Amino acid sequence: MKNRTTTDKVFLVKSAKISGATYIDVEHKARKSYQTIVRRTKRTPYIRSAYWRGQKIFLSLFWTHLNQKYRSERKRRLKYFDCGIELLRHSTFEPETRDNPNGANELVHRFAGQTHDGQIFWVQVKENKRTSAKYLMSIFPKDK
Repeated sequence: MKNRTTTDKVFLVKSAKISGATYIDVEHKARKSYQTIVRRTKRTPYIRSAYWRGQKIFLSLFWTHLNQKYRSERKRRLKYFDCGIELLRHSTFEPETRDNPNGANELVHRFAGQTHDGQIFWVQVKENKRTSAKYLMSIFPKDK
């Protein structure tokens, strides 16, 4: 795979950001969306990616990573949860791909997305080089 320094294209998502004034409101709506994905399988929750021709992207690492953040940062990131899931399901644009500085046997793919109101966000997916297993790491807006 090529190492990319800039993203060629930004995927425009149809779903809106999750609304809510408090963290509890936003988390409740994001968990509800997540539960619809969880109900589809008896094992580890996943979605299928258009970019990788239907390969699975597992979602469990996302919640572990998110819970390491402060509450205000969690709320900021969770607002883009539905948008990030849609991007992974439907985008065929090539992401930025780099070696993971924290793991020698891993790649990090970064997809760019845009909401209807013009806000840019990123979705990061970690890939194990040996097994080709892919995990959703993070969803976050471009700037604070």
